[in-house]
Amino acid sequence: MRKNFGAKPLTYPQPVFIIATYGEDGTPDAMNAAWGGISEMSEISMCLSAGHKTVENILKRGAFTVSMAEVGQVVACDYVGIVSGNKVPDKFAKAGFHATKSEFVDAPLIDELSVAVECKLKDYNPDTCILRGEIVNVSVDERVLDENGKVDASKVSPIIFDPFNNDYLKICEKVGNAFSDGKQLK
Repeated sequence: MRKNFGAKPLTYPQPVFIIATYGEDGTPDAMNAAWGGISEMSEISMCLSAGHKTVENILKRGAFTVSMAEVGQVVACDYVGIVSGNKVPDKFAKAGFHATKSEFVDAPLIDELSVAVECKLKDYNPDTCILRGEIVNVSVDERVLDENGKVDASKVSPIIFDPFNNDYLKICEKVGNAFSDGKQLK
């Protein structure tokens, strides 16, 4: 027997992407997004509505970074998803994030998140909300590398979004409450 949920965006795994940009005044901004992934060898695609401050920044500056959310940063990562940069201009700092300018694109790397995809805007369709970026570089903090210089996923501790239950999971283990944990920082 199966239970029908209807036509909804319910799939596993869904990434927890933290998209970072610079505003017009150079202030770093970040948002949390789950609807996205690699769409070509050097392309990432995401569904982001036009009302986000982060989308506005991407369209103006033509660049962004995409970091994988991590267990140790679940509260901050959730916070940047439940608070709008249009209403809280310093939400990046309030989340406890620190920025280092990418060497490859006009966008910030989030120091607290170890894996980042650095991108140039390819295009954005406001009707479908599909944003595509050209992957220019992938950078990884050395703290998550093993003795052979390879990424150790256990050191990264990436999380995924469970859309059925609004949970964040680490290898099928609950690590937080989506749309809730970040309220601690409000």
